[in-house]
Amino acid sequence: MDVDVKVQQKLLDLADVDAELLRIRHRRINLPEDKEIERLKKERQARKDDAVAAEIALDDLDRDIKRLEREVDQVRQREQRDNALMQSGSVAAKQLSELQHELGTLGRRRSLLEDELLDIMEQREAAEENYKHAGARLSHAEEELDAAGSKRGDATADLDVAEKRCDTDREKLAQLFPEELLSLYENERRSHSVGAGRLQGSRCGACRIELDRGELERIKATPPERVVQCPECGAILVRAGR
Repeated sequence: MDVDVKVQQKLLDLADVDAELLRIRHRRINLPEDKEIERLKKERQARKDDAVAAEIALDDLDRDIKRLEREVDQVRQREQRDNALMQSGSVAAKQLSELQHELGTLGRRRSLLEDELLDIMEQREAAEENYKHAGARLSHAEEELDAAGSKRGDATADLDVAEKRCDTDREKLAQLFPEELLSLYENERRSHSVGAGRLQGSRCGACRIELDRGELERIKATPPERVVQCPECGAILVRAGR
């Protein structure tokens, strides 16, 4: 097929636009922001697990505190009842001795319970600090994830603008070529990603392969308007300078 040399030269502009579109699509599926978001999602989940574990530990301690407070209260009520009986003056000597023994036992029991309660309350203070710290870390992780999402949105928006610009440029350029030439270009682009390249000395600008002397002589002997293709990759070889 014969095509005006200047029209063939425009194929390089089309190839540049298509190369940019490929780069845009590659960047779109390999956004560093996506990797950062995945990392932050995992970190957020870890922080969430920590916060849940801290909350469970705090709840367990609260249950223990309530249980111990009930037991201490029950012991005190029993002590108050025994003291009231002793002070009533209506109990026999034997029962009085039993009440005194029981009060001694209750006192020791209450002391042990109160010590245990104090220890658990101290544990709770530490657990509450841990819970607050875990919550703060979770909030920070969520803020970082939100920020990364915004960055990804900005990056995607930039790619959308660039892709739209390239699509517009491509549509305008495509109108400049005869249907047969454009069809050949598109077929080669679909097969090898690059539809046209400049012949740079003895090298194909599309596949970067050096052509042998025989092929170069054949191409040089071909009229400038004749469309030639790289014998290695099939891309249209644009020979004339721009």
